Amino acid sequence: MNSTASAQQAPRSSRQARSAERRRRIFQALHDCVIDKGYTRTTLADIATGAGMSASHLLYYFRGKEDILEQYFENVSEKFLARIGDRGDAGARDRIEHLADLWFRGEASTRTEIGFMLECFGAAVHDEVLRVTKAEFDLRCKDHLAAIFEAAPACYLGDDRDAAEVAYAMMIGLRSAVYFDQAMDLATAHRIFRDTLLKIASL
Repeated sequence: MNSTASAQQAPRSSRQARSAERRRRIFQALHDCVIDKGYTRTTLADIATGAGMSASHLLYYFRGKEDILEQYFENVSEKFLARIGDRGDAGARDRIEHLADLWFRGEASTRTEIGFMLECFGAAVHDEVLRVTKAEFDLRCKDHLAAIFEAAPACYLGDDRDAAEVAYAMMIGLRSAVYFDQAMDLATAHRIFRDTLLKIASL
């Protein structure tokens, strides 16, 4: 590479880094606003203020509030799916333990983060892009669960896909219960989920 090309590439790389940082700040501002006041009451101006920029500047990066949430939710979903796939070569027991820990003990398992997740799921009812992302997330989680039961000594329910549906319903239901049921905490939800999946997998 000649010196002219290197000189041209350096500013471009710097611009890309600044753009990535601004997008990260916008995502964080949306996240904080939704936790603070809910998605429907969060405005584009709120997000811009939280990101330290004007609303017009924010629109250089995103088309609007919906676009920010759509891209943020997709990023979060992909990261979680990548992490549950980390133990793809492990045995069924290890994969169940890993999934239970990620879902009920990971950094996204605080009460506020669960509330944010529920806000995203609610917004997906009326947002086509979010709905597609949520449906893809559901499908890939169920595929992962079915693969766990397929690798198990036996499946108590008889059918791996049926077991995956039940396990995924527990995943979502127990996270919701932690948010709404004062008698349910993350440790209890973790135990119920882990122990039930181990029983379904005949472990």
